[in-house]
Amino acid sequence: MSSVLPTTHRALTVPEVMDALALSRFKVYDLIRSRQLQSIKIGRSRRVPAEALRLFIEHQLKEAA
Repeated sequence: MSSVLPTTHRALTVPEVMDALALSRFKVYDLIRSRQLQSIKIGRSRRVPAEALRLFIEHQLKEAA
Protein backbone atom coordinates (compact mmCIF):
# COMPACT_ATOMS: atom_id res chain seq x y z
CA MET A 1 0.00 0.00 0.00
CA SER A 2 1.78 3.09 -1.26
CA SER A 3 0.64 6.46 -0.01
CA VAL A 4 2.26 9.33 -1.87
CA LEU A 5 1.39 12.88 -0.93
CA PRO A 6 -0.08 14.97 -3.74
CA THR A 7 2.24 17.58 -5.21
CA THR A 8 0.18 20.26 -3.46
CA HIS A 9 1.65 19.12 -0.13
CA ARG A 10 4.96 20.89 0.11
CA ALA A 11 7.36 22.10 2.73
CA LEU A 12 8.80 25.55 2.01
CA THR A 13 12.22 26.82 2.94
CA VAL A 14 12.57 30.05 4.90
CA PRO A 15 13.76 31.93 1.77
CA GLU A 16 10.66 30.69 -0.10
CA VAL A 17 8.43 31.96 2.74
CA MET A 18 10.36 35.25 2.73
CA ASP A 19 9.63 35.60 -0.99
CA ALA A 20 5.97 34.57 -0.66
CA LEU A 21 5.29 37.10 2.11
CA ALA A 22 7.83 39.75 1.03
CA LEU A 23 9.34 39.72 4.52
CA SER A 24 12.85 39.67 5.90
CA ARG A 25 14.54 36.52 7.23
CA PHE A 26 14.39 38.02 10.73
CA LYS A 27 10.62 38.58 10.51
CA VAL A 28 9.93 35.06 9.23
CA TYR A 29 11.96 33.53 12.08
CA ASP A 30 10.17 35.91 14.49
CA LEU A 31 6.80 34.56 13.27
CA ILE A 32 8.08 31.01 13.75
CA ARG A 33 9.48 31.76 17.24
CA SER A 34 6.21 33.40 18.31
CA ARG A 35 4.30 30.36 16.98
CA GLN A 36 2.24 32.49 14.61
CA LEU A 37 3.66 30.47 11.72
CA GLN A 38 4.04 26.71 12.21
CA SER A 39 7.21 25.01 11.06
CA ILE A 40 9.12 21.78 11.40
CA LYS A 41 12.79 21.10 11.82
CA ILE A 42 14.48 18.32 9.86
CA GLY A 43 18.06 18.01 11.01
CA ARG A 44 19.35 21.57 10.89
CA SER A 45 16.83 22.64 8.24
CA ARG A 46 13.65 24.56 9.02
CA ARG A 47 10.61 23.98 6.79
CA VAL A 48 7.17 25.59 6.72
CA PRO A 49 4.39 23.34 5.42
CA ALA A 50 2.50 25.02 2.59
CA GLU A 51 -0.74 24.45 4.52
CA ALA A 52 0.70 26.31 7.53
CA LEU A 53 1.54 29.27 5.30
CA ARG A 54 -1.97 29.22 3.81
CA LEU A 55 -3.55 29.15 7.27
CA PHE A 56 -1.31 31.99 8.45
CA ILE A 57 -2.37 34.15 5.49
CA GLU A 58 -6.06 33.31 6.04
CA HIS A 59 -5.76 34.22 9.73
CA GLN A 60 -4.12 37.54 8.85
CA LEU A 61 -6.88 38.32 6.36
CA LYS A 62 -9.58 37.60 8.95
CA GLU A 63 -7.88 39.84 11.50
CA ALA A 64 -7.59 42.65 8.98
CA ALA A 65 -11.30 42.50 8.08
